[in-house]
Amino acid sequence: MNRILIVEDDMALSKGIALALKGPNNDFVQTYDLTTAKEQLVSAAFDLVILDLNLPDGNGLDFLSDIGRTTTLPVIILTAHDMETDIVTGLDLGADDYITKPFSLMVLRARVGVQLKKVRHRLEDPFQLDAFSFSFEKMEFLKNGTPVELSKTEQKLLRLLFDNRGNTVTRDHLVDSIWTDGSEYVGENALSVTIKRLRDKLEDHPSSPQYIKTVYGIGYTWAVK
Repeated sequence: MNRILIVEDDMALSKGIALALKGPNNDFVQTYDLTTAKEQLVSAAFDLVILDLNLPDGNGLDFLSDIGRTTTLPVIILTAHDMETDIVTGLDLGADDYITKPFSLMVLRARVGVQLKKVRHRLEDPFQLDAFSFSFEKMEFLKNGTPVELSKTEQKLLRLLFDNRGNTVTRDHLVDSIWTDGSEYVGENALSVTIKRLRDKLEDHPSSPQYIKTVYGIGYTWAVK
């Protein structure tokens, strides 16, 4: 059962969101202010938060920051703010997605599905696929039962590709997500070098990869689901 916390002070919209996401595998708690939302987060376990930013007792960004410091809970922001700076601030504070109002409930449903799928993937640890066994929590990686030593950078790259397997992850997103140590500049070939090293360690034929494929002009994908 997926437990979803909806933090939205517009009661009609909150009800609409719950109706749009209604299903046998989804359960909802609807809150209309930050105080109640914080109480719910402490007292119960959730799989996803849908968070409005403009709430009667404060700014949702403060709540988002608190969530990011204490949990790995995915958060989708809903807000009327569509300025680029607002979007960047939300993502920098740990939001997993950002949807501006007005929005399509069908689009929201699809994006919620993506985040819940990622949660399920994270819960499967170690994850078994073909000859591989990956435990990102224990940092243990096996191929045909043999340990594969990966650097921290290679682990971050593998995690991003593996969590999004079947989908293309852009070069910009990979660079921004992996090199987060405050470096002023990451060389254009840093990602390409790390991709090559990861292929050399995981692929049977690195020059003709089965798993880590290049999507030319866009980025990379873990092609096997």
